[in-house]
Amino acid sequence: MIVHETAMPPPLPAALGVCFLAGTVLIWRDISSKKKGETRTFSSLLSHYVAVKAVGWLGRRQRQKLEADTLNVKEVQEETLLKRLRKNANTCYGKQYDFSSIHDTDGFRTRHPITTYEHYRELIMRIASGQEKVLIAEKPLILAMTSGTSGPSSMLLSTKDTNNEFFLQGVAVCLDAMWKALPATDSLQRTTKFFYTPTFRQSEAGIPIGPNSSTPASSRHMLNLYTTPAPAFEVSSEKDTLYLHLLFALKDPTVGTLESNFASTVFYAFVALQDRWQELVDDIEQGKVSSALVLEPKLRARLEALMKPDPERAAQLRAHFQDGFYGIAKRLWPHLHLVLAVDSGSNQIYGEMLRENYCQGVPFYSPFYAATEGLIGVNLWPQDANRRYLLCPRSMFCEFLPESSLEESSPHTLLMEEVKEGQNYELVITNASGLFRYRIGDIVKVVGFHNQCPVVEFQYRRGQMLNVRGEKVSEALFLGSLKKAVAQWPAAQLVDYCCAESGVMGDSIGGSDPHYQVFLELKGVRNLTEEQRYKLDICLQQDSAVYKSFRIKGSIGPMRVQLVAEGTFRELRKQMMAFSNTSPNTFKMHRVLHRKEYAHFLLGKTIS
Repeated sequence: MIVHETAMPPPLPAALGVCFLAGTVLIWRDISSKKKGETRTFSSLLSHYVAVKAVGWLGRRQRQKLEADTLNVKEVQEETLLKRLRKNANTCYGKQYDFSSIHDTDGFRTRHPITTYEHYRELIMRIASGQEKVLIAEKPLILAMTSGTSGPSSMLLSTKDTNNEFFLQGVAVCLDAMWKALPATDSLQRTTKFFYTPTFRQSEAGIPIGPNSSTPASSRHMLNLYTTPAPAFEVSSEKDTLYLHLLFALKDPTVGTLESNFASTVFYAFVALQDRWQELVDDIEQGKVSSALVLEPKLRARLEALMKPDPERAAQLRAHFQDGFYGIAKRLWPHLHLVLAVDSGSNQIYGEMLRENYCQGVPFYSPFYAATEGLIGVNLWPQDANRRYLLCPRSMFCEFLPESSLEESSPHTLLMEEVKEGQNYELVITNASGLFRYRIGDIVKVVGFHNQCPVVEFQYRRGQMLNVRGEKVSEALFLGSLKKAVAQWPAAQLVDYCCAESGVMGDSIGGSDPHYQVFLELKGVRNLTEEQRYKLDICLQQDSAVYKSFRIKGSIGPMRVQLVAEGTFRELRKQMMAFSNTSPNTFKMHRVLHRKEYAHFLLGKTIS
């Protein structure tokens, strides 16, 4: 073969240089089309670009895998289950239930009982004390505390597998769905992520105990995606960290996404912004960090080194704030494309308030259905107003308890391929971190199928039901009735609410028939007539035939509706987090109170 001299490749170093130069030109062209005038270093933009491209490639690959899995759900679920059993067959627990002899889903369901947390409590304490191969083959990364929404916090295991599943099957897939549905989000604009670095304590064996979350500052490359700089994630105070999130977000007019685990966190960020905007604007104008923040001197110095006086931006911000807070997000950040946060379940009202007020006109995407136990489902339909989630067949082995059999002592479960559209079920999961046939307490409704795989909507937590006479009023049912009633109260806007069964209140409310005590924080009104309060009882009777029958018979008394002062639920949130050692990243408001102390706190804040 004859090779012309002109066709000879250049020496290797020169070839690499040509490739790097060509790649840089292509990247810079893409960066230039997306950066919208931000003042950022090329290395920061390049790192951001590489991270986005890498996750984009992963997302496409994982989405293809997911699509293939949904065509073969029965086999994929059994494969996932057997992989878990084989991995843990030589643990004390695996030997107890003879995992090595189980070869199919039927054998597993015959051999292993349905469980609740009490089944695992002592086993997890043994792991915390340092015993190995008790439940799982490897040492857990952390002992993860649940949020305690429907009862006391539980300590669960978090492993490398659960983290990998969440990122690959959850984060990567949802970002792929988001970028396809909302192409403007596939840019090099930074995200403001409302995240609070959790605090951990150590178990007897030195295993960290705390919420199942990691800080963005743990990855230098990830930090380039966010407006908040690394030093801010070293601040322990939630109040001071939030101030810094807001400060650095306001400095950047090109923010593209507001992100948090839950819509409640974004809502309270805007409440804080409304309270402290003048202080924040002054800091931006003068290039400093407020002296009101309790910061170590070295940490303050690192933060202030990132601040430069910006009177022009300060003047823009001041004008926006003086025009009011309706639709403020889009005025502060004209290129804002999305609020990325879960706004279903107990977070539904916060999502609605954000869309109606601060974030008017900004799309919302609720990407995951997940819990401390791991990833459960993904939302492949970002633009759909109904928050529905495709169950991930390789993340959890799922079983389903029909709603009608929840109180049975030995209920029969259904598998993914056996559930029916339109029916409600409690999820029973086997995960990658030592939970087997575990009732997580979530009731979901199957609203359809993606190929063979169920698509569900979250309905309610079993522990968050009102039930003074066996009527079982769920959170979703009560909230629907409450919203109907509030719509009939002129000028009233719902800010927050929770309920307590009269038995929890004790002697503080006097003797009467069992009833619901309802605490409301409203905007626009400071008092309600007795007739208006009774509207809520009427609305619930209209929506629940069982509740109505008990009310007619007189075995349930009329609801008592109390209005509490502005800011009460912010204070209650702090109390609840302090009591349960819950991180702001994972906290969910308790809609049904089980602790007398919380109910009495609200009674003390009643204004009418």
